[in-house]
Amino acid sequence: MSSPDVVVHGSGEVLAAAAAARLITSLVDAQTARGTASLVLTGGRTGNAVLEHVRSSPARDAVDWSRVDLYWGDERFLPSGHADRNETQARAALLDHLPLDPARVHAVQPSDGRFGDDPDAAAEDYAAVLPERFDVCLLGVGEEGHTASLFPDSPGVHETSRAVVAVRDCPKPPPTRVSLTLPTIRRSTQVWLMTTGSAKAEPVALALGGATEVRIPAAGARGLDRTLWLLDSSAAAKL
Repeated sequence: MSSPDVVVHGSGEVLAAAAAARLITSLVDAQTARGTASLVLTGGRTGNAVLEHVRSSPARDAVDWSRVDLYWGDERFLPSGHADRNETQARAALLDHLPLDPARVHAVQPSDGRFGDDPDAAAEDYAAVLPERFDVCLLGVGEEGHTASLFPDSPGVHETSRAVVAVRDCPKPPPTRVSLTLPTIRRSTQVWLMTTGSAKAEPVALALGGATEVRIPAAGARGLDRTLWLLDSSAAAKL
């Protein structure tokens, strides 16, 4: 696993714009090397802002979007099209504006989907579609240090064998979610943890200061070749 590199930007807006440019370049590089690229998306304000900047970038079409496989690091287990689903938000921010191959957009089954209201079945199904390796995995960081939907000292953060888990009783709504596990996240060539604001300064400092992944799950998110922490100055204030 790679050691973390930290990049600090002056504001969340600059971070999102810079991450979008970095992402376009990374996808182009992956396609140049192998013909295709795989990307794990994240939700939240910063994650969606990055997608919006990709959408408006003059370099957007340097990527052959028909040869990009898209996945999600976690999903809120809600009905299809629900405004709080990460998939719904990603589609509005970027995906609906790209010439994607629908077969390469790998969304988690919703709570009104093929498995009904069974998040364990949805998690098992999602594990079966995942590749052996991702090119880039985008993640956020919560105020208590969670990443994806892996919360401190929760069953999901202790998981070592399953690739995807159902997450219940989340401390943040909605209570039921589906999430990649840390071993799956660590199958990524690059992992980018993106977060902003002073409320994130403490968990960022703990994660980068050696906290265990059980205490601060974001500390366990590492890429095979590169781990990037992309912060604004407020989130980096305690480093």
